Amino acid sequence: MQARASQKLMTVGHEQLMALIDHTSAVIYMRDADGRYLLVNREYERLFKLRREDIVGLTDHDLFPQDIADDFRANDLRAFARGFPVQMEEQAPSDDGLRTYVTVKFPLTDAAGHSYAVCGISTDITERKHAEEEVRRLNDELELRVRERTAELEASTRELDAFAYSVSHDLRAPLRSVEGFSQILLEDYSEALEAEARQYLGRIQANVARMAQMIDDLLNLSRATRVELRREHTDITALAGEVVAELRGREPERSVDVVVPDGLVAQGDPHLIRLVLQNLIGNAWKFTVHKPDATIRLAQEQHDGVDVFSVRDNGAGFDMRFAHKLFDPFQRLHSATDFEGTGIGLAIVHRIVTRHGGQIRAESTPGAGATFRFSLTPAPAGWGL
Repeated sequence: MQARASQKLMTVGHEQLMALIDHTSAVIYMRDADGRYLLVNREYERLFKLRREDIVGLTDHDLFPQDIADDFRANDLRAFARGFPVQMEEQAPSDDGLRTYVTVKFPLTDAAGHSYAVCGISTDITERKHAEEEVRRLNDELELRVRERTAELEASTRELDAFAYSVSHDLRAPLRSVEGFSQILLEDYSEALEAEARQYLGRIQANVARMAQMIDDLLNLSRATRVELRREHTDITALAGEVVAELRGREPERSVDVVVPDGLVAQGDPHLIRLVLQNLIGNAWKFTVHKPDATIRLAQEQHDGVDVFSVRDNGAGFDMRFAHKLFDPFQRLHSATDFEGTGIGLAIVHRIVTRHGGQIRAESTPGAGATFRFSLTPAPAGWGL
């Protein structure tokens, strides 16, 4: 009676096991120590179009090409030898070519601890492999494009360097000649020249100076784009003090109240940041020229944990409707007769701030001054101009 119950329990257990493995999408099979099939599930039957009763007792060499069967057998023996689950990739033929499977194989042992069979569970990863190959292909294409683009940029940089050299040397020479000869005329022949002629020579010298300044600004714009950016601890207070001292030295007759707080520091390229301060403070100095109580204020504050620096003045200001033009080269919001300049300074500032990963914005009211705020690290979303 007990033996019949035990046999019935074993039968029920086998049926439950087969129901379990037949309702999974993985390929499941068992092979004995000689490589002969003991069991396969429905997914195995479906993929290889074989009936389980026709498979039992056969080996992989009876079912597959020799090279594939050899791989299957070698992996079975590896699982037997190791005595614990092993994972590998295997390939098997199908109607649309070879399919790739990730397979886990583990030995089955008897009561004495001897391995008598190996069980395999294989999951089709062909589509994933195709996707990985496509990603690799796209990455290779992208890497090639990056190399090509880098080569183009390096060539453009060399051309820009050659242009900068030409501007610096070839264009300055004739300008110096024009300035020098006009100065000789004014000094040696001033008494023989009429007042109108002296005025023309003065205008020539003024335009030569303006052209020289434009050359300097273009070179600074080029430098702001191509030089290697070196991030280091930068004393903003000290750099601003140097810029202000230079401005006072050029125009000692002007009285401008400039406030630069102690302790303004940042992580960035000190040479490029000096160009930023030189242009922003220089603009504030220029646009307050008609103010008897001219003031310029530097400050540092935080927005969402990001350090933001500002340069504020009470000068001419500008109409915010045209603020989108501020940082484009050669764009001027004031006439050259009112305020001198080349229209390149703010383009230099924008280029340097952007290279640091920061943003810059401006606020102004005509006649009531302007404030330029900038960061040298990514600013909060929606903060920039």
